Amino acid sequence: MFQYCFLLFFVYPLLFCYKQVKPPCSFTPKEIDFLTDRIQNGGTEVVEAKAGTGSATLSMAYAAVKFADACLRGLRGDANIVECAYVASQVTELPFFASKVRLGRYGVEEIYPLGPLNEYERAGLEKAKKELAGSIQKGVTFIRK
Repeated sequence: MFQYCFLLFFVYPLLFCYKQVKPPCSFTPKEIDFLTDRIQNGGTEVVEAKAGTGSATLSMAYAAVKFADACLRGLRGDANIVECAYVASQVTELPFFASKVRLGRYGVEEIYPLGPLNEYERAGLEKAKKELAGSIQKGVTFIRK
């Protein structure tokens, strides 16, 4: 059975795992804070730049097209299609989480672990899980209505 997966557009706070960036690079704590803030607030920044005349839908549309293309390539049988997706998983104690997945003929064929996290990333993950737990519960409650 095809496991449906949902593209994660926004989870606050998004987790920037800078130690897993390829090619490897290093950042100062100040640069990490700056980049994390820009990643978390990118959609807001776009809306503010448009001065109330639009939204960040183009960014979401691009992400959706990229993900849909990856799903179709996986269903076609292309090998090693890896994307980030919000799926039912056991990556954390939460029932759903966004992580790298390998897509194939049957949908999500493998869910990758988070990988090594430093203290800054672990703190960000704990903060994200608290917010995400509430969002998951709201979603589950909505679906059950």
